[in-house]
Amino acid sequence: MPDLNGHEWWREAVFYQIYPLSYADSNGDGFGDLEGIMSKLDYLSDTLGVDAVWISPFYRSPMRDWGYDVSDHTDVDPVFGDLADAERLIDQAHARGLRVMLDYIPNHTSDLHPWFLDSRSSRDSAHRDWYVWRDPAPGGGPPNNWISVFSGPAWTLDAETGQYYRHTYLTTQPDLNWRNPEVIEAMTEVARFWLERGVDGFRVDAAHQMIKDPRERDNPPAPPDYERPWKEMGEYDDFIHLYDYGHPAVHEIYRGLRKVVDTYPQSPVTVGEVHIFDLPEWATYYGEHLDEMHMPFNFHLMATQWDSLRLRGTIEAVLWHVPAGGWTNWTLGNHDEIRLASRLGMANARLAAMLLLTLRGTPFLYYGDELGMRDVHIPHALKRDPWGEAVAHLNRDGARTPMQWAPGDHAGFTTGTPWLPVSQSHPEDNVDIELDEPGSMLNLYRRLLSFRRGSSALRLGSYLSHPSSTNQVLVFRREADRETVTVALNLSDEAVEVPLRSGKVAISTLDAGRSELVQELLELAPREGVIVTHT
Repeated sequence: MPDLNGHEWWREAVFYQIYPLSYADSNGDGFGDLEGIMSKLDYLSDTLGVDAVWISPFYRSPMRDWGYDVSDHTDVDPVFGDLADAERLIDQAHARGLRVMLDYIPNHTSDLHPWFLDSRSSRDSAHRDWYVWRDPAPGGGPPNNWISVFSGPAWTLDAETGQYYRHTYLTTQPDLNWRNPEVIEAMTEVARFWLERGVDGFRVDAAHQMIKDPRERDNPPAPPDYERPWKEMGEYDDFIHLYDYGHPAVHEIYRGLRKVVDTYPQSPVTVGEVHIFDLPEWATYYGEHLDEMHMPFNFHLMATQWDSLRLRGTIEAVLWHVPAGGWTNWTLGNHDEIRLASRLGMANARLAAMLLLTLRGTPFLYYGDELGMRDVHIPHALKRDPWGEAVAHLNRDGARTPMQWAPGDHAGFTTGTPWLPVSQSHPEDNVDIELDEPGSMLNLYRRLLSFRRGSSALRLGSYLSHPSSTNQVLVFRREADRETVTVALNLSDEAVEVPLRSGKVAISTLDAGRSELVQELLELAPREGVIVTHT
């Protein structure tokens, strides 16, 4: 485990994302809670062997976007417990050597937040300028053509005051006005509140959305051949988003947050959710002097087609754009995306586990991926995701289903009725069963995590693409402290031979017992990944 007083501990850590509604339910109401998470800390620290947890929001909320619509940033919603539970969770995690990172949600609040209730009460209210209010367009209607990420106009008319308020997401998630110094100070106090309770950093939600074009110009319509990110987003895709996110003024906000964070002795980390795929622009979120985000979230691997040449190109491009002295992270799943095993298939998910845990950078794992959990089909009557109501194929419920702990009722998640259906595969794909199967996905993750912990080459070493890489096989080398490790991933359906200098097989994604010496040629079965150590 990393030293809890260590500087830049996050470079060597492996993070594990917990979606608290779905992790473990301690009281039988069908919703996961903080007490449930506490009951599983030994699994995280000892059984699995991660170093840090990122916990999605548990703040007080009306739950219209399941916690991302906050009505009190410094309190815990009763569905999860109370503030004392949050403090105990932080302390108990630290006692096991686990760091705790929380979601920080600065772009918007709930429309039931006291700030917004006052803001909409009158044009002269004390909090009016804490949100973005505008008069209707000259001919009537919204002030401009901006579209909500969840589809529909990004503006909603408040009939009582005759003005529109802006919302990047749901109509019930009004945008805060980050050009108002009072907002900056209030949200800085939110960060201080949790830092003083010992949290080890923040994942900053919608980090590129907070500051928009001050002239609020219309976005140009997208031509038919316009290249979009990796998933279709409905009406949002009808425009080129030049003016409604990523304004350069946002960098001053993050320099200010970083100054606050850096004053705390636990060396907190900031990880920004930056959905920007232009690498030079993405890299600006580190700051010109590495004084903004410690790490902007790196979604580039998730958006890359699963073949060796494209993966190699993405990996090298990302590492090239990380500024000198900076550090990146890697992820292949989270609460907003189709699950890894559903997206790539189970054989590729095993390869992905090896790739994610051997690249140069900090891995972020999503709960349940270590079991091979797949998306669950949710009947219409049981759907919960508001995004899916607007754009059906973007429904995220299938990737948020309860964690599968045991083969019994409701997968050991709850004694009640779970808030989302449990996967029908849970009798086979669960912690209890997989722990007893040497070749299971869970035991593959455990072997990879254990090996990584003991390898300075994998934690901090250099990265070099290997000349044996082909259009079928991705091969790269990691080196540090006289330790050399080669990773070879066969992404094809054919057996291959990889020229490699002598070494010993340490881990195979397919054969838990494979450990032979390698002399000049490494044999890889179809869809097999191998780690080779060299002396």
